[in-house]
Parts: sequence; C-alpha cells; structure tokens
Amino acid sequence: MSGGEVAGILVAVFWAILVSFIALVLVRLAQTLKATTKLVAEVSEQAVPLLADASATVRSANTQLARVDSIAADVQEVTANASALSSTVSSAFGGPLVKVAAFGYGVRRAIGRKAEPAPKATVFVGRTAQDLPSARRGSRRTRGKG
Repeated sequence: MSGGEVAGILVAVFWAILVSFIALVLVRLAQTLKATTKLVAEVSEQAVPLLADASATVRSANTQLARVDSIAADVQEVTANASALSSTVSSAFGGPLVKVAAFGYGVRRAIGRKAEPAPKATVFVGRTAQDLPSARRGSRRTRGKG
C-alpha cells in the first residue's frame, strides 16, 4: 500500500465517522422535535380551557367592580347629605346653644360666689410682706429673659 492509498482510507474512515455522527445528531434532533410537538399540543389543549376560565373570572370581577362603584357613589351621596345636615343643625342650634351654655356658666359662677365664705387672712407674727416668699404674698413671679 502506498501513502496515497493510506491517506484515502483515512479520509474515507473519517467521512464515515462524520456521517455517522451527523446521522446520530439528526436522529436525536428528530426525537426532540417530536417531543416538543407533543408538548406544544398538550399545552394548547390545556391552555384553551384555562383562558376560558380566566375570561369568565375577569367578567365576574368586572361585574363586582361595577357593583362596588355604585355602592361607592351611594356612600358619597350619603356623606354629602350628612355633611349638609350637620352644617344645617350647627347653624340652626349652634348659636342658641352657645348662649344657653354661657348663661348657665354665668349663673353657676354667681351662685358659687355667694356660697363661698370669704377667704381668711393669714397673719405671720414678726414678718412683713416683703419677708415672705412670693408664693405666699399672692403675686406672680416673673422670669426675666436675660
């Protein structure tokens, strides 16, 4: 055998191995594509009912939101009516009630002054008013700011 024939045999073996490897890769790729096609079909079969359920849920939520919106509008109207009623009652009865309360306070103070005995004067033997602390003299202590 010459060198050219050996090289030809090596190239033929190399091509045979390469073709076998490519054939194996193509077989695996075909199996993967079959499995992927089957998986996509199963997902499609399950996705359609799920989308239908999701659509029904969204419709139901929309209906509930419409109800809540009408309830919120009613609550807003009731709040406005209560505010108007409160301001009406306050303006109608507020002034006279304040006057009655002020009158009652004045009457209580007048009755309280008549019922109280006159305060007794405290006498300290041997001391003048300047010797007593300011709290006993009855004047207020003022603090300077400087």
